[in-house]
Amino acid sequence: MRIFFAGTLLIALAALGLAGNLPPMTVKDISLMLRSGYSSEAVECEVAARHFAGTLDATAEKNLAEAGASPALVNALKSGVFAIPAEQEAAVQADLAAKAQGRARQVEESRKLDTLYQARLAQTRNAAPADAATKTTAIASLVKGDLINSRNGLLRPYLDSEFEKKKLIGLYFSAHWCAPCRKFTPNLAAYYNKNAAAHPEFEILLVSFDKSAAAMEGSMRDLQMPWPALGFDKASGNEALKKYAGASIPCLVVVDENGKVVFDTYAGKNYRGPEAVLADLDQFFAGKSPSQVAQVR
Repeated sequence: MRIFFAGTLLIALAALGLAGNLPPMTVKDISLMLRSGYSSEAVECEVAARHFAGTLDATAEKNLAEAGASPALVNALKSGVFAIPAEQEAAVQADLAAKAQGRARQVEESRKLDTLYQARLAQTRNAAPADAATKTTAIASLVKGDLINSRNGLLRPYLDSEFEKKKLIGLYFSAHWCAPCRKFTPNLAAYYNKNAAAHPEFEILLVSFDKSAAAMEGSMRDLQMPWPALGFDKASGNEALKKYAGASIPCLVVVDENGKVVFDTYAGKNYRGPEAVLADLDQFFAGKSPSQVAQVR
């Protein structure tokens, strides 16, 4: 098994003009950033740009300290230096109320879709042939019942029956705290959206190395990942999948239905980068065999 190593943390903060379009931060937002690996200094810059909504009582102060907040950050929050300007208070509260209503509608939509999912799942199980288990691909058998995906910012179960149809799986090892991952993921999403419909046998599966479920879910939502993911609570213990990971991330490894590696971010110990795997896939989708792709590298 190749050993995973967490890369250097690199934080890219939004410009003040862009941050102004984002809602003010709450204690929960600040705690999530700290627990995701951001430094107190980085969080302080973000709060300075977006302001702080709410108050810092003893419980909230304790939670932030446990999340890793520095005394300087806590004191700044308590002092009111990051408070929403009085002239903006009414507009901000109205915006927050509108967004709360939107989230409530999304929750109701998710509930209805989950009900439909359960009905489809029951129908699929009842209609499955007796030998269906023998037709499950190698990767599908490792993640059965543990898949999720993000739609409209909400997580939902992903149908095993859909994943079992896929014969070419790109295992994407990534994390929210990894700056190179955050840079590459939009490129991968664009590639996926361009090619997935034309190649229905192809799928991406996120295997997260995040430090918390909230960080993983935030990354899936913020980077608009259109592919399924292995549930956070399942990823850490799935050594059969993690054996495909390289020594660093982002790492993209394409395997066939038998679990055999077809294209890899690594060539031995040499890090080719995930973009090289996308170039390999381009040639493969154009009609070349894996061996022919390897010959022209």
